[in-house]
Amino acid sequence: MTLAPEDRTQQIPQADYYSQAAPTAPPAPPSTPTPPLGEGSRPAPKRDRRLGQTVGVALLAAVLASGGTYAVTQLDGQGTSTTTTPTATTSSNQNSSPTVVQGNATAPDWGAVAAAVAPSVVSIDVTTQQSSGAGSGVVFDKSGHILTNNHVVEGAGSNGSITVTLSDGRTYDAAVVGTDPSTDLAVIKLTNAPSDLTPITLGDSEALKVGDPTMAVGNPLGLSGTVTTGIVSALNRPVSTGTSSQSPFGQQSSGNEVVTNAIQTSAAINPGNSGGALVNAKGELIGINSSIASLGQGQGSQSGNIGIGFAIPVKEAKSIADQLIRSGKAQHAFLGVSTRDTVVTDGSAKRAGAQVVSVSNGTPAANAGIRTSDVIIAVDGQRVDSATALVGQIREMTAGEKTKLTIIRGGSRQDVEVTLAVKPDSTS
Repeated sequence: MTLAPEDRTQQIPQADYYSQAAPTAPPAPPSTPTPPLGEGSRPAPKRDRRLGQTVGVALLAAVLASGGTYAVTQLDGQGTSTTTTPTATTSSNQNSSPTVVQGNATAPDWGAVAAAVAPSVVSIDVTTQQSSGAGSGVVFDKSGHILTNNHVVEGAGSNGSITVTLSDGRTYDAAVVGTDPSTDLAVIKLTNAPSDLTPITLGDSEALKVGDPTMAVGNPLGLSGTVTTGIVSALNRPVSTGTSSQSPFGQQSSGNEVVTNAIQTSAAINPGNSGGALVNAKGELIGINSSIASLGQGQGSQSGNIGIGFAIPVKEAKSIADQLIRSGKAQHAFLGVSTRDTVVTDGSAKRAGAQVVSVSNGTPAANAGIRTSDVIIAVDGQRVDSATALVGQIREMTAGEKTKLTIIRGGSRQDVEVTLAVKPDSTS
């Protein structure tokens, strides 16, 4: 299995509701069927029947959510009222998107979530003299800053143009504020941004559990406003997209290896979803969709969604975005070791880990007493089973942060406290 940013390679339910009549009342007379809801402005069903169905569900859920919590049914001319509990309600936030309060945690009302999140997710189009590409982004603040993936906008260079389309169809020019290739994150800013932007509400990626429901929102295959649902399939998944992937414009990418301690999700992610939102059942941003798994050539190469997608946790994304907005560049945490994959004896068992090959002088690792041949098996209690996993864990942290490394030295476990430093520009 190989991994690639889905835009670089061009590869990459519903509210149950009922009403119950009073037990002593006779059956109600037949009622006139309710005419079906329209599909709005989404693509015609012949292009993608599932898209039309999703929109229909979203519209129905929106009607239910805005229709109140009280229903009246006429039985034999007598007014008998029954109350129905909505599947979800929304609470307004003054400076960001609404928060959805689910009535049933085991069956989220995704229509309510989609309605709450939609104004905060945008479509991004990048055009150069040679070609064009598309991706997604999220509204980060009311000033017009949009958070997205670096590989969505890096092709614009100095001669390209970037346009951003809001959920209501308004389009604005945009310019790059800052990029961070090592985390595959970027911030752009709308030119003459409107005053009614709705920044997305940020969630807590640290509180996620495997099995939590998720929704991906974005612009896959140019189909703006598309939502797909799934679950958190895994956490702290070390994902490396390598250094030789193709950009949406055909040329080689910047050559920076992107290693992410990612959220893995089963929500469908396809080319164009990059930079879009992965949200929880409250409609809070928990990650920035960035890459998918694809089958290698030897396995019959398959592009597009195969049920394994990855997102950059919002904790890391917010830290990088704040820095890019403030200074146009981002600093990264630095440990100061080079490592390789290994297997080490741990008591009566064996386990995979990251073996220290070298320790640079004057670095946090050296100051903490880390030695060559130590095997790092955990960071703050999170398992490390490869050199890539260690890189992903450290890149998720910030300079100055204190962390605890669990190592095996001479067959014995021990914990080592380390204060991470700012990564020098010349280091990898």
